[in-house]
Amino acid sequence: MFKIDRLRIAIPAVIALAVMAPLPASAQSRPTTPIDSIVALVDEDVILRSELDVAVAGIVERVRASGEAMPPMHLLERQVLERLIIRELQVQRALQTGIRVSDADVDQALTSLASQNKMTVQQLRQVIEADGEDFAEFRRNVGEEIMGERLRQRIVNSMDPITDTEIDILLASEDLSGGEYNVSHILIALPEGSTPQQIAATQAEADDIYQRLEDGLDFASAAISYSDSQEALEGGLVGWRDLNSVPAFFADAVRELKPSQITPPIRSPAGFHIIRVNDYREQRQVMVKEYHARHIMVEINELVTPRLAMDQIIEVKQKLDAGEDFAELAREYSDDTTSANLGGDMGWFPPEAYGDRVYQTLLALQPGQISEPFQTMGGWHVMQFLEARETDRTEEAIRAEARNKIRMQRSDQEIESMLRQFRDEAFVEIRLPDQQGSG
Repeated sequence: MFKIDRLRIAIPAVIALAVMAPLPASAQSRPTTPIDSIVALVDEDVILRSELDVAVAGIVERVRASGEAMPPMHLLERQVLERLIIRELQVQRALQTGIRVSDADVDQALTSLASQNKMTVQQLRQVIEADGEDFAEFRRNVGEEIMGERLRQRIVNSMDPITDTEIDILLASEDLSGGEYNVSHILIALPEGSTPQQIAATQAEADDIYQRLEDGLDFASAAISYSDSQEALEGGLVGWRDLNSVPAFFADAVRELKPSQITPPIRSPAGFHIIRVNDYREQRQVMVKEYHARHIMVEINELVTPRLAMDQIIEVKQKLDAGEDFAELAREYSDDTTSANLGGDMGWFPPEAYGDRVYQTLLALQPGQISEPFQTMGGWHVMQFLEARETDRTEEAIRAEARNKIRMQRSDQEIESMLRQFRDEAFVEIRLPDQQGSG
């Protein structure tokens, strides 16, 4: 059995925002007649105590499964409620900007979620209902996750495109041999337009957390309890980054750290950060196997049916078996205008260049061997495998990574900024016993 974390549904998306936690061997028992109440007003909507309890239960179980220290429950509730508020605001903004999620979208996400847990959708439903949850409510939560993801993707898509000049500047200015760091961090955020008194109080809080970490407080537990970052409920885990993909203050802080070491609080415009290096790995050379082949293709179109194309390629294969020249037959019969005049020569290409069917055909051939006729979406082919080689693609990979780093850094900043703006502009009244107030 597996436990579905209600806050972090695993939904296929451009940006991976979801994680799964192991489910217990038996469903968690809950009161059959809970007394519901409102724990937060968010603009014109509400968050109920039952929603908060379900979300908190998922996080508690994940923390226990990971072996991390359990944070105080009132702090955990605060963090989880803040996550629910942000999710509710994203849903509201998504609806306001015309983003909709269909039943088919939710069905696809549930199928993927069930598959990841090696079960059918019906089995997934049974697990959720055995755990005391309403499946219709679970579907609604999945739909909201998809909606929030699409809103975040819209924010990312609105960014200006990354230019080759930006990549050149990054590659010229940064150390590309520094390897990658697996990092976690705690953010104690500063309010917009903070006063000197607020800055001093925030720094004092960060200093206190740092000292408690030095005295043995578990970092993940501290992040869950105190951090204001989006990664707080994941124990502050940011994941693998190299020093080019993070802000300069972040890179400078971790450059000299060894695994398990943490930084003192570091000031940034967002607040005070405490960063932990979990692991380190060297940058690796990227070697790619490339193939050199030639082919003859009979295209399927309005005039040539799949059967007719197959008959023609079989005739070509018979000519090849009889010893006729491959290049001459390619010039005469091949409908691939790119390679026909070159005797069918496809040049050097990586495995994924022409799809899995071509790749699997190549894997079955020895150098110089000609394949049996096979079909792709484009038509019918015969192919001759000429040779293979290992090519150093490190430079190309570095440029691709540089582009991705710039994009990730921009998108993280844009999303974080937009979510903070949503939060600042919204009317939010928190009704937890120790946190009465609005903002």
